[in-house]
Amino acid sequence: MKILLTGAGGQIGHDLIGALAAANHDVVSTDLAPRPPSHAHASGSSWKRLDVTDAAATERLFDEVKPDMVFHLAAILSARGEKDPRLAYDVNQTGTWNVLEACRKVGVGRLVFTSSIAVFGPPPSGPLPDPTPDDVALHPTTMYGVTKVAGELLCAYYTKKHNVDCRGVRFPGLISAAMPGGGSSDYALFMYVDAVRKGGYEAFARPDTRIPLMYMPDGVRALLEVAMADRERLSRCIYNIAAFSPRADEIAASVRRAIPEAQFTYSPDPRRQAILDSWPQSLDDSAARRDWSWKPRFDLDAMTDDLIPRVRRMLELGAVLSSH
Repeated sequence: MKILLTGAGGQIGHDLIGALAAANHDVVSTDLAPRPPSHAHASGSSWKRLDVTDAAATERLFDEVKPDMVFHLAAILSARGEKDPRLAYDVNQTGTWNVLEACRKVGVGRLVFTSSIAVFGPPPSGPLPDPTPDDVALHPTTMYGVTKVAGELLCAYYTKKHNVDCRGVRFPGLISAAMPGGGSSDYALFMYVDAVRKGGYEAFARPDTRIPLMYMPDGVRALLEVAMADRERLSRCIYNIAAFSPRADEIAASVRRAIPEAQFTYSPDPRRQAILDSWPQSLDDSAARRDWSWKPRFDLDAMTDDLIPRVRRMLELGAVLSSH
């Protein structure tokens, strides 16, 4: 199957390219930026420059490649999007429209959309249900969340009106040994990275901060499973998926299982803490479990056991991340 990725240079693309190539798909990876060095080893994947905010260029490339399926990963994430909301709107809103239009015009049969827990926000009537189900009123508090809500609605619209089979997932905060992209959940990854390289970390979140998180291997597998599911099995376009929802201090305790000397302190950043507090504390993913047999494989401690050696290798290779 010929598969095209937008935004392939980001955190998800790194692992998704490898999984698709391992399954012998013909992968065309696209991004505005050049191929990152960490992606250079990916076999079975070509790399093309694409700015999804350029409608003509997007349609031209889709027509050239003629993919059977598109994974639309290109996005400006929550924290970066609040610093530059116009850029977030252009990439996330206009870019998604352009990608869907290119799918419609070229005849791409299936598009996989990556949404986020950022679509949620505190409703006027009180806090979100815990766990939060798929269908609640969406009151996002960031431009990233606003554009992801619109993207979900556009996916449903194109599925009904234009026969573009759109489906996707709402990702929790994703954790992997790769460069994060400016999301508000990045504190969780840096608790691992800085514990390894510095012996500790000052988190920009309160110790009692609790949001849904997921280890990247589960996230990639969820994308592949929903992408390949029979349409008849799907009762909706976009699904909650969940793995675990630890407090920040519970992540610290898990890290200290492997690095007992690690020290963690907390200095909440008001802007990012407000975003974190607007998100669900946990997700109800029963629809995904029912429709396409979704089930996570990693809990917090299993992620810690697998991730810390990967972080050590990453740092040994010189892939040093900045905490801020």
